[in-house]
Amino acid sequence: MIDLHTHSSISDGELNPGELAEKASFLGLKALALTDHDTISGLEEAKNAFKKANICFIPGVELEIQCGMGEIPAIGGEFHLLGLNITCPGDEFRAALDYLSAARETRNREILQKIRDAGIEVEYGDIEAAAGGAPHKKIIGRPHFGVFLINRKIVKNQEQAFNRWLGKGKPFYVPKAGLGLKKAVGLIHKAGGRAVLAHPMSLYVSWGRLPGLLALCRELGVDGIEAWHPNARVRDCKRLEELGLSLGFFITAGSDFHGKNRPERKLGHTAGGRMIGDEYGKPFGLDF
Repeated sequence: MIDLHTHSSISDGELNPGELAEKASFLGLKALALTDHDTISGLEEAKNAFKKANICFIPGVELEIQCGMGEIPAIGGEFHLLGLNITCPGDEFRAALDYLSAARETRNREILQKIRDAGIEVEYGDIEAAAGGAPHKKIIGRPHFGVFLINRKIVKNQEQAFNRWLGKGKPFYVPKAGLGLKKAVGLIHKAGGRAVLAHPMSLYVSWGRLPGLLALCRELGVDGIEAWHPNARVRDCKRLEELGLSLGFFITAGSDFHGKNRPERKLGHTAGGRMIGDEYGKPFGLDF
C-alpha cells in the first residue's frame, strides 16, 4: 500500500509531517508523497521523518493552474497539478511558490471581506487560529475558513461550508491566481519531478470535452493523471484510467488525505475505499 497525494499541517492537513509519517508507518504504507498546496516547506522535515519510519518518501507539491486565460480554456471547476519527486527545486521554482503564496494571501483577505459583508464578525487572526498550531508558517486556505464557519456554528462540516459558502460560485468564493500550465510543468521537470493532473473530475468538464482537454495537457508536457481519487466514483476512475493510458499518460492514485477535516479520505485508500497498490509507484522507480 502506498499513497501519492497527501497533505500535512503545513497547508490544510491535520497532521504535521512527523505525525503523518507515524500514521503511515502504523498503517503499513511502503511509500508516501507529501503534496502540500503551493509550498515545499514541509519536505525536509517529512524526508527525515519518513527515513526514520523506513518508508520511501516522494517529495511533492500541489500547484494551482490558471485557466480561461491562454493555454487552458475556461472550465467549470479547478485545475490542480501535482509535482511528484521534487528533488532539486531551484530559485525559479521557489519564486513561483512565493508568487502563489502572495496571491493566496490577497485572496484570503478578499474572502474575509465577503464574510464581513455578510454580517459575520471576523478578524484574520480568527482564521489563523482555525488553522491550528503548525511549527512553520502555514499556508492559509479555504478549508481554514471552513473550520471558522464550523466553529461559529454557521455550518456543520466542511462539505456544508463549501457547498453553501466557499465553493465556486458561492457567496464567499474568490478565484485564486495560478500558474500557466506550461510554466508549471517546466518548473516541475527542472526540479527533477513528474507533472500529474490531480483529480481530473474536479475540472468539472464534460466527458465529451475531456479527451480534448487531456490531449492538450499532454501536449503541454503533463506526464500523468491521478485517475483514482476518493471523490470520484469507481466507474469514473476506471474510465479515466483507460482514457489516460490511451493518450500516453501514466496513471497515479491518491487519497488526498487531510485528516479530520476530510474524514472520508483514508490514508492509503482511494475511490471506493480501495487500497492503493504499489503498482502506481512504478513511474517513480518504486519496485518493492
